[in-house]
Amino acid sequence: MNATTDVLVIGAGPTGLAVAVSLVQQGFDVTVADAQAEGDNTSRAAVVHARTLEVLEPLGVTEKMTELGIHSPRFTIRDRDRVLVPVDFTRLPTAYPYTLMISQADTERILLSRFEELGGRVARPYRVVEVEQEGEGATATFADGSVVRARYVVGADGMHSTVREQAGIGFTGGTYAESFSLADVRLSGGVPADEVELFFSPEGLVVVAPLPGGTFRIVATVEEAPEQPDVAFVQSLLDARGPVKERVVVEEVIWGSRFRVHHRVADAYRSGRVVLAGDAAHVHSPAGGQGMNAGLQDAAALGEALGAALRTGSAAPLDAYAAVRRPVAEQVVTFAGRLTALATVNRRLRPLRNLALRGLAVLPVFREKLAWRLSGLVYR
Repeated sequence: MNATTDVLVIGAGPTGLAVAVSLVQQGFDVTVADAQAEGDNTSRAAVVHARTLEVLEPLGVTEKMTELGIHSPRFTIRDRDRVLVPVDFTRLPTAYPYTLMISQADTERILLSRFEELGGRVARPYRVVEVEQEGEGATATFADGSVVRARYVVGADGMHSTVREQAGIGFTGGTYAESFSLADVRLSGGVPADEVELFFSPEGLVVVAPLPGGTFRIVATVEEAPEQPDVAFVQSLLDARGPVKERVVVEEVIWGSRFRVHHRVADAYRSGRVVLAGDAAHVHSPAGGQGMNAGLQDAAALGEALGAALRTGSAAPLDAYAAVRRPVAEQVVTFAGRLTALATVNRRLRPLRNLALRGLAVLPVFREKLAWRLSGLVYR
């Protein structure tokens, strides 16, 4: 790594790479460091919404992403076979009237390719252990003894952000009681290839969403999820919570995991020469597929703000970034939390929940507002 740089980005996930691409396009020197020896090759976050595709356009990656991913124009909340809330994205005023289903590994790869095309390179594995601020910059020290001085440091290093901790920024919130099971699988049976479905049932929720290559993403709330879900476990989830009339059969589990969900927002997005984005700044339930989208929208805004701050020598653009993006994060956390609460409501109250949702879904204004919120267009 170079000993000096304009901006040091810690974390080479989608958020960190998007910030780096934006800055390099503006002519600034950017160093990206990541603790992992290589990028993740699992799908993890698989949903990219319309507003995210809009803000990524200037980075030159949206076209490749939309060519590779599956366009899902509908999102449907169901109680087994019964439709509770149908959400149609096709009437939204955007060039991307759909949810794009694409593996996070592919999103990351496209952003990395763009960064390298512009002359950038990710330094691996470099684990930051200390960030000190002084005067007109900050100095980062890595586990191997390497030292980099930068005018600004971006913490895009995830929920357990070292950069955030070193800056002394609190991370207020809590943890949901339920654990989540996640699996990418091959299926046969009654599942559409271009629609994201969220099933409510007395046993809990399960999401079934298509991915490129004929696979499907399964996400479910479970009291104690297994570390590695197998075919039998995923089949039991779908049998208990999915469609009844046409049984869905799990043929293969390609990859699986489990996780617990936190709901937290950083107390501040900036401390001097340190700025946060993505999971380092906010984490929340996966309900609604908002996580990576919020991070990428942070990245697009932060890239512009950092560029303005570097050109003018004023921190005002970064304060404006924080003033806009932190309230958005709070809205996202609240929205995802409400969806999670609906999905995990007490078993005895679930019939009432379903009845209320069906009643609301009759109202076009309710369906339209939900489409705007899910797509992220509400944050324009």
